[in-house]
Amino acid sequence: MSISVEGVSNWMNMFRWIVKLIRDVYGIDEAKLTRTATLETDCGLTIEQVEEVLEYISDSFGIRFPEGTLDELVKLEELCLLASWIAGFFKRPPFISAEFEAKCRAINQIPENVG
Repeated sequence: MSISVEGVSNWMNMFRWIVKLIRDVYGIDEAKLTRTATLETDCGLTIEQVEEVLEYISDSFGIRFPEGTLDELVKLEELCLLASWIAGFFKRPPFISAEFEAKCRAINQIPENVG
């Protein structure tokens, strides 16, 4: 599956890109894909599907999510903000732990000015 990343340059564009991905790949009604939606309960994704979404994002944006990412994320907005931060589009999300931040920085080139 390939969805163009052209024009994705901030967290709002990333959110929209992720919504399209989930809608197109898993057939989930876009009305369910709100910022506050929980990935599993509200969106209806299984753990395996959330892992696949992380893989799609990783492959598309050339970023890596460390082990334990699913322990840090609950909501769709959190996934978007985390991906946006790792990609250099947004500031460090306040919900991630210092330990998780270090893991992200160890495997990605996150610009210091977005930290």
